[in-house]
Order: sequence, then structure tokens, then C-alpha cells
Amino acid sequence: MEWSDDGTIIGVRHHGENAVILEVLTRLHGRHLGLVRGGRSARVQPVLQPGNAVSLTWRARLDEHLGEYKVELITSHAARLMAAPVALYGLAVISALLRLLPERDPHPALHEGLAVLIEHLDELTLAPALVVRFELAMLAELGFGLDLTRCAVTGSPDDLSHVSPKSGKAVSRKVAEPYQDRLLALPGFLSEGQGARQPSAAEIAAGFALTGFFLRRHVLEPRGLLEPPERARLLELVARIH
Repeated sequence: MEWSDDGTIIGVRHHGENAVILEVLTRLHGRHLGLVRGGRSARVQPVLQPGNAVSLTWRARLDEHLGEYKVELITSHAARLMAAPVALYGLAVISALLRLLPERDPHPALHEGLAVLIEHLDELTLAPALVVRFELAMLAELGFGLDLTRCAVTGSPDDLSHVSPKSGKAVSRKVAEPYQDRLLALPGFLSEGQGARQPSAAEIAAGFALTGFFLRRHVLEPRGLLEPPERARLLELVARIH
């Protein structure tokens, strides 16, 4: 068995004396693991860093085997990301979520979204909002997508302000008014047509609260998991800077 693909490294763990098991979100083969012999050497180790874009060739005798990777660097992002706390926290959060995907199940939209996110993950003014959007994409890919495009009651796309915790659908401000204590806030930067506006710290917090609610309900709690601690640290960092 053999294939070649491109991907972004999301995890590395030691295996034996010199090898590592590399975890990559690939374009065509989803989240895929493979053994890299000599992966702890001084020459190879800088390539095998989370966030780096790589070209891979995977080989195994049988498809169900772990297999071995041959890896070539496409773009090195690791040094830039390691220099920015917002990038370290953001990458940890996203990698933890990506590990919930079934192994070897293709998710090309997430692959493309991750590549865009990595390019801007060290930019404090952009990264937190991009992480929220990526969490929304994760919910959609896992079958729990939210409908934030129009009001669940009126069908109008205008003046959306809240989200129903039961249905995951947006609600307009007028409809939401009597029920605000039972609804989740929908920050403006997630409303259609407002992506260019710089969100405030309060809006970022509302975005993380929104995605966090549905991630806990549908993804984490059914697996007996907690949110990665880096998620709270990312929010603390955003609050301090803003």
C-alpha cells in the first residue's frame, strides 16, 4: 500500500529510541498517523514540528497497518508559531479538536481551513476569531453544524443576535428579546456579511462561549472529555490584550 499527499502536522510523539509517530491532517486521507524512522535526529526533527506544511509518502504492507512516512518540508511555520503565545494556544486547541475526527476519514474543507488558520495564527488581531470559525467548521464536519444565516422563526437574515441552545439556529433581536436569558449570544463577527469588522474582546468571548456550548454538548461530553486547558488560556490572553 502506498500513497502521497500534502498535509499539516498536528502532533508528534516519541516511539522507541529514534523514531516518532507523526500525526498529520492530510488533504485526501484525513487525519492520518505514520512512523518516521530517525524522526528524532537533529536533521529531521525541525521538519517534524506541529504547524509545518509537509509533503508525505505513506507505505505499509496492509492498509490497516500504521505504516511509515517519508516526509518533505513544504513550508516551515513552527518557529514563527512558537514565538507567539496566541499561536501556541490556538494550535493546541485546534489539534485537540482534530484528534476527535475518525482516523483516515477525509475532511478536505478542514484541511483547507487549517492551512488558512496556520498562516494567521500568530496574529493576535485575527487568530482568535479564526479559531472560533474553525470550531464552527468542526461542528459542521462532525454533523452538528449551526445555522447562523437566518432567523429560525421569521426566516429573515437581518439583525440576528442570538442562537437557540436547543436547535443551534439563529434568532433575530426582536424575536429573542423576551427569551434572552435562555439564548446564547451571537456575536456580530459571525453574522453573514460582517467578517471584515474587527471583533471586540467581548464578541470574541461570546464566540467562544457559543462554540464551546455546542462542542461540549455534542462532541466532548459524550466522549467523557473536557475542553483543552489551552482554550481558557487563549481567552485570557485575548481579554488582556484587548
